[in-house]
Amino acid sequence: MVADKAADSTKDESNKLDVLSSTRTVVKNALERLGYPDEVFELLKEPIRMMTVRIPVRMDDGSIKIFTGYRAQHNDAVGPTKGGVRFHPDVTEKEVKALSIWMSLKAGIVDLPYGGGKGGIICDPREMSFRELEGLSRGYVRAISQIVGPNKDIPAPDVFTNSQIMAWMMDEYSRIDEFNSPGFITGKPIVLGGSHGRESATAKGVTIVINEAAKKKGIDVKGARVVVQGFGNAGSFLSKFLHDAGAKVVGISDAYGALHDPDGLDIDYLLDRRDSFGTVTKLFNNTISNKELLELDCDILVPAAVENQITEDNAHNIKASIVVEAANGPTTLEATKILTERGILLVPDVLSSAGGVTVSYFEWVQNNQGYYWPEEEIAEKLETIMVKSFNAIYNTAQTRRVDMRLAAYMVGVRKMAEAARFRGWV
Repeated sequence: MVADKAADSTKDESNKLDVLSSTRTVVKNALERLGYPDEVFELLKEPIRMMTVRIPVRMDDGSIKIFTGYRAQHNDAVGPTKGGVRFHPDVTEKEVKALSIWMSLKAGIVDLPYGGGKGGIICDPREMSFRELEGLSRGYVRAISQIVGPNKDIPAPDVFTNSQIMAWMMDEYSRIDEFNSPGFITGKPIVLGGSHGRESATAKGVTIVINEAAKKKGIDVKGARVVVQGFGNAGSFLSKFLHDAGAKVVGISDAYGALHDPDGLDIDYLLDRRDSFGTVTKLFNNTISNKELLELDCDILVPAAVENQITEDNAHNIKASIVVEAANGPTTLEATKILTERGILLVPDVLSSAGGVTVSYFEWVQNNQGYYWPEEEIAEKLETIMVKSFNAIYNTAQTRRVDMRLAAYMVGVRKMAEAARFRGWV
């Protein structure tokens, strides 16, 4: 058993290294295509600032447990860094670095005045009490307080963190700063300066790019067969949005298995039955595996779970016409090449999941103004930005004759590289 756990840990670390390595590969390729010198890549291949912290928390049994946390600030040439904080047992330094680079790219793609940031704490929040989570959240803010702030680095929710955790973090920062600072963090409850539409923003952004991709492929979303891998925050909202738009969601999955119905699943029923972690398949007997789910006959496939799900081993078996990445890094570089050669339109994660950071930007702007927008205005602004960004990347892919992932990186990295050049850094 110990050996098995050690092997799993080594595999997880290897996957995180692969994600960082593959991210750097595409960034380097994008910069070369754009004609930038090597020193620009040397600047952007690592976060400009990386902090590791140790956080003591008194547990409910009276013991003191020490947690390890990270905060990466990839590049602040454009403006303050921005990115989520995840609570997860598999958090690694390499993963946080890679995710901070992705956040920089997302900000560039949707043209926000941000660089990328990311944070994480090695813990399992599913095994912690409410009081222990509060202590961990406040301890993390105390540990990183010198390098974050409304004009330095703005955290947000991520895996296994939510608006309550953001509220604790904002309160702790405001105590340290001795000033109410709602702009320090986004993803807060509405009553503490949160924005309408933030909770469903990532899924809403994915839905918008699905509609745009479907137009390019001549597919009507109404009646289209959709498979969504993952039924957490993004996957469940996305399934609901597509179901309400008339699409047939023929498959969904969670960590324990997948459900399939060629006539379309009852999404409202599944949403009513799932638990707080998005688990629903344990209630059913006739489940299929996640591997089988990815290879189902469908029009649109949305990997919204974890990384490295579509690889060179199964890319030839993907039957969808469109693959839209809602998770971080679900498709390897080898699989990206195979899908593109097969004529499958792949919409990369750095574009499709940029709705979250876009509405986080709206929240930050509203906090700075002290003036708050109605939900309809948020939705309208989000659609305008996502449609413009999709078309910019699609047109780059067509004119430069590159795949959508490389096109997205080319669009995303340009603003950051230009800002660093104008500042005289390179």
